[in-house]
Amino acid sequence: MRLFTHITQAQRSDTLPSEEEEEEEEGGVTPKRKTATMNTQQMEQMGQFKITVWEEENFQGKRCEFMLECQNIMERGFNKIRSIKVENGPWVGYEYPEFQGQQFILEKGDYPRYEAWSGNSSYRTEHMLSFRPIKSANHSDSKVTMYDCEDFQGRKFEMCDDYPSLQAMGWCSKEVPSIKVNSGAWVAYQFPGYRGYQYILERDRHQGEYRNYNEYSTQAHTNQVQSIRRIQH
Repeated sequence: MRLFTHITQAQRSDTLPSEEEEEEEEGGVTPKRKTATMNTQQMEQMGQFKITVWEEENFQGKRCEFMLECQNIMERGFNKIRSIKVENGPWVGYEYPEFQGQQFILEKGDYPRYEAWSGNSSYRTEHMLSFRPIKSANHSDSKVTMYDCEDFQGRKFEMCDDYPSLQAMGWCSKEVPSIKVNSGAWVAYQFPGYRGYQYILERDRHQGEYRNYNEYSTQAHTNQVQSIRRIQH
């Protein structure tokens, strides 16, 4: 018996996997056309993540609900995103399409204006044109290792907690040249107090290995990292 799932246009993703369907006939198996289907794990993941975006501030105007990633909101007829509600799971938003540019952590809650997600940054931007769920976040089981040289060389320090100031914790530099995420997902910040550029660091991306600052983010221009915290799920 085949399981069918109804997906509304708002929930639809351009990245749904396709698989080759087959039907049995006399004398063998005849392949049929490819159709977009989801396995049980993907359907369970959809239930863990839900975000709604609006084109205007304060949850007004055109709206669209997502349970999977969106590579370009303009392909859905939006000119911009000005307010957001995250109902399930943490997400990361990006300044430009295809997950490029500044990153913005989006944890459960309401974001009525763009300052709500970029207000702690020294580089505020109204642009957010793509976003995706953060699947490896586990606040109760998170571990990260920082190194004072690239490629995981030199002195290292392991952490399992949030640090609003790495220097106050004992890290003797404003820079972190390489980072290894052992478990969970983290957001690192350019300045103390969780300010400046945000870098989303995940165990299930890059195999959790960020060998130099260029791998932190497409907008990273320096290896300056002065605060870091676990991502809430």
